[in-house]
Amino acid sequence: MISGETLLPIDRFVETLKIVQKEGVHLSFSWHRLFSNEINEKWVHELDQQPELAERLEAFVSRFGRMQDTIADKLLPRWLQAQAESTGSQIEVLNRAERLGVVEGVENWLIARKLRNRLVHEYMEAPQAFADDLGLAKTYSLMLLGTYNQLREYAGIRMALNDDLLPPKLNELL
Repeated sequence: MISGETLLPIDRFVETLKIVQKEGVHLSFSWHRLFSNEINEKWVHELDQQPELAERLEAFVSRFGRMQDTIADKLLPRWLQAQAESTGSQIEVLNRAERLGVVEGVENWLIARKLRNRLVHEYMEAPQAFADDLGLAKTYSLMLLGTYNQLREYAGIRMALNDDLLPPKLNELL
């Protein structure tokens, strides 16, 4: 980041894209470590006796939520601003991103948002429901990584940003 200077919207977008790429690398790492096990009700019950697995779970949930927040709250609005587009509420930003082809479905994003909240706040009240939610989070993680890749591709093709300015793709990670 350029210190002491005000970044142009395009620079803020690229800097945020780099942050999301790093978050994607970390999410992918946690994804692989967590889902190397079969996640089911029994697995959730055993978390109390297996602190290493509980730690893996916490890392995944945190990284899943962080990447989702960064994309929806920062990256997408900055992407629109870099193209001299107006931003609005999160739903308006998501709708615009869907129309421009970088978000597969606004409804999926809204479902993933509610899922994130359940993973954080309803940790182990219902082990089977929690295991089911983790299965959904496994799938929605792919959506997050795919959104990053779509934005990166859009930046290179439609915004004509030099590939050297952009962080690497994430599609090789999962």
